Amino acid sequence: MPKVSEIMESMEYGPAPEDASAVRDWLRERGRFGHFIAGRFTRPGETFASRDPSTGEELAQVTQGTARDVMKAVRAARRAQRGWGAMPGHVRARFLYAIARTIQKRERFLAVLETLDNGKPIRESRDIDVPLVVRHFYHHAGWAELAETEFPGHGPLGVCGQIIPWNFPLLMLAWKVAPALAAGNTVVLKPAEYTPLTALAFAEICAHVGLPAGVVNIVTGDGETGAALVEAPVDKIAFTGSTEVGRGIARAVAGSGKRLTLELGGKSPFVVMEDADLDAAIEGVVDSIWFNQGEVCCAGSRILVAESVAARFEALLRARMQSLRLGPPLDKSTDIGAIVDPVQKDRILRILDRATAAGAELVGGAPAAGCFIAPGYLRNIAPANPGMVEEIFGPIATLSTFRTADEAADLANNTRYGLAASVWSESATVATDMAARIKAGVVWVNCANLFDAAAPFGGMRDSGYGREGGREGMLDYLTAAVAAQRDPVPAEIAPVEAPEDSAGIDRTVKHYIGGAQKRPDGGASYLAQDELVPLGNRKDIRNAVEAAGSALAKWQGLGGHGRAQVLYFLAENLAQRRAEFAGFASPAEVDAAIRRCFFYAGFADKYDGATVAAKPGHLCHVQPEPHGVMGLVAPTAAPLAGFMALVLPAIAMGNAVVAIPSQDRPMAALTLAQVLACSDVPGGVVNIVSGPRDALAGALAAHDGVSAIWHAGQGEGLAEVQRTAAETLIPVWTPEPRDWTDAKAQGREFLRAASRSKTIWLPYGALPAGTGSAAY
Repeated sequence: MPKVSEIMESMEYGPAPEDASAVRDWLRERGRFGHFIAGRFTRPGETFASRDPSTGEELAQVTQGTARDVMKAVRAARRAQRGWGAMPGHVRARFLYAIARTIQKRERFLAVLETLDNGKPIRESRDIDVPLVVRHFYHHAGWAELAETEFPGHGPLGVCGQIIPWNFPLLMLAWKVAPALAAGNTVVLKPAEYTPLTALAFAEICAHVGLPAGVVNIVTGDGETGAALVEAPVDKIAFTGSTEVGRGIARAVAGSGKRLTLELGGKSPFVVMEDADLDAAIEGVVDSIWFNQGEVCCAGSRILVAESVAARFEALLRARMQSLRLGPPLDKSTDIGAIVDPVQKDRILRILDRATAAGAELVGGAPAAGCFIAPGYLRNIAPANPGMVEEIFGPIATLSTFRTADEAADLANNTRYGLAASVWSESATVATDMAARIKAGVVWVNCANLFDAAAPFGGMRDSGYGREGGREGMLDYLTAAVAAQRDPVPAEIAPVEAPEDSAGIDRTVKHYIGGAQKRPDGGASYLAQDELVPLGNRKDIRNAVEAAGSALAKWQGLGGHGRAQVLYFLAENLAQRRAEFAGFASPAEVDAAIRRCFFYAGFADKYDGATVAAKPGHLCHVQPEPHGVMGLVAPTAAPLAGFMALVLPAIAMGNAVVAIPSQDRPMAALTLAQVLACSDVPGGVVNIVSGPRDALAGALAAHDGVSAIWHAGQGEGLAEVQRTAAETLIPVWTPEPRDWTDAKAQGREFLRAASRSKTIWLPYGALPAGTGSAAY
C-alpha cells in the first residue's frame, strides 16, 4: 500500500468504490421481473437478461413484452385516464411532488442501480442524472398545479405511448412521464432493452406513493415491444432514439391521428473561435463528448477550431484526454465508464475502422477488454468521411479547422442533424452571432450539455421535432378544445386546355409564384367556380419552393415590426375589394380575413421569447424561430377564411409559404395574388399553386426545401403526406377542421406551429461560493 507522502508526489487516485450491496440485495429479492400494469407487477413471462456492461454479469431477468401485454397496459391506462384527467390539478401536483420526494430519499440506491445497468460513472448518475430526475418531477408538479390558469382551453391528449433510450434511462423516463402526468394523461412506457431496471424501480415508487392504478404502466422488451406500442390505440407516441427508428415510427403513425414527438440523433458542432478561452473550451470538450462515454445525442462530437489557435488547442486537448480515467463505473474516481453493450462497442469500432480507412487519423480511442473504449478523436478528417457524417455515439470526437466565421457556420450546419451546438468565444458579439446562425434546437455559449426541466430541449431536421421541458414541453402533451368539423372531400378534376391570353375582357387566372402570376407548367386548366383555373404539377411546386427560399432573407430581415406594417397594408387593400371577394367567398369570410390580418399584424412583433428560470448563473433564453419554407394545404371549405387562417400566422412569424388553395373553390386565393402584389408583400413570401390537392401536397412533402407542412384536410391524402414527410422528417401539423371564420381559428396555437423554439444558454455572472451543483 503506498504511503501518503508517495501519493502526494504522484497525485494518483486510489480506488473509491461505491457500495452496491443494497442494490444487489434488492435484485435478489425481486428475482425475475414482470411488467408493471394497472398498479401491480405481472407474473414474469419469457425473459431476457439485463447485464452490467462493465463486467458482463447478469443483474436480473426481465420479461419480454408481447403485443398482448402492450394492449393490457393500454387498456389499463385508458381506464385510468378518465379519472386522472378529471382530477383537479392540485391533486395531480401532490402525486408528482410525492414521486419527487421519494426519488430524493432513494437517490443513492437509484444512482447505483443506474450505473450497474448502464455502465456510466457513478459520479454522473449521482451528481447529474438523479438530481435532474428529481428536478423534473418537482417542476412538473408546479405545471400540474398551474395548468388550468396557464393553459386555458387545453386538456390532456389521453393515453401516451413513450419509448425511451438506454443512455439516460431514468432521466429520459422523467422527461416523458412527468409532463404527461402533469397534463392529465396516462402513460404506457417502454424502457430500453439494455437498461430497464431503474424504470422498474420507478414503478415501485409509483405504487409506494399510491399513484392510481393504470396511470403509469411499464412494459419491458425489445424493438418488437416498441413496435407494438406504436401500433396500439394510444393518442400520442413520444420517442427518443435513433433517427432510423424515428423515421419508421413517423411512417407507422401516418394517418392514425396520433400526436408524435421525436427526439432523435445528432452530430452537434463544438465551435471554438480564435478568441476563446482555450482552457475553458477544453473542459467543455470533456463535458460534451466524453461525458457519459459520448453516449449522448447532443454530444459536441464535431470539434471545429479556428486555424490560428488549433495547434495550441490540440496540445491542450491531448494532455487533458490522457488524464481521464477509464475504469470501473462504480469507482468514484472514474471519468469514462463502460459502453452499454458489446453490440454498441462493436458498432463504434466499425465506424472508426471505416473512418481511418477513408484517411482520418485516430488519436486515442483504443478499445480495452470488456465494454470499454478510451476517449479519442479523429483528426485530418474530410467532410464526407464516415466518422464526420455518422453519429458514432461513443467517446470519439472529430477535429477540424476553419479560417473565418462564415466557414465555421457553414461547417457547423454541414450535417443533416440539428439537435444542439456549443460555441466558445470571449466576444459576446461573436458568440451570439454564431449561435443565431447555427441551425440547432439548443445552443450552449461557453458551456456544454446543460439541461433543466424549465428549458425546452429538442431538434430539427433529422434530429426530430417537438420539445421536452418547460412550457413548450407541456404544450406537446395538451390539446386545445376545438369544435371539430368535417372538411368536404374535393371533387374530381377534369383537366382542360388553358385558353390563350386575350386582349378582350376575358380573365386568365394564373398561379402566383415569386411575386408574379405564372402559367401552369403543364399548360392545362380545370373548371372550378365557373372559371378555368391553373392545374398545377410537381414542377410548379418546385418553382414555388425555390421562390419562397429566395424570399426568406428579405422577409425575415424586416423584423416583426416591418412584417406587421405589411399585414396592416394587406388588410387595407383587402377591405377596398371586399365586394369583389364576397363573390368568391361569403361576406363573413372576407370580414374574418380582414380581422385576421390585423390580429397577426398585432402579434408579428409580440410573439416573444422568454428567459426561463433554469440553472443558476446562466441566462437560458427560449427564442421562437421561423421554420423557413412552409407548405400549406388549405381546407376545402371556407376558401378565403381558411386559406388566410394558415397563411397569415405563417408569414407573420417570418416564414415564406407555398400554399395550395381549396381545390373546389380556389378563386378567392388566386384573386388574392393581386392584393398581395400591391401590399408590399415581397415576391416569393406567398406563393399560390392551385390544382389537385393530394398530388400537390405530396410534392410539397417530398421536397427537401420544405421545413414544415400544415394540412387542413383529412383522409388518405393526409395520411400519404405524413408518410412522405416521414422520409425527410418534416413535421406535419394538422389543424382540426373548424368554423374558419370563428375566433378559435386564430391564436397562439397557430403561431406556435409556425415556429420552433431555440434554447440558448449563456453563463451569466458568478455563483457565490458553495452554491449550485452539476444539476441545479
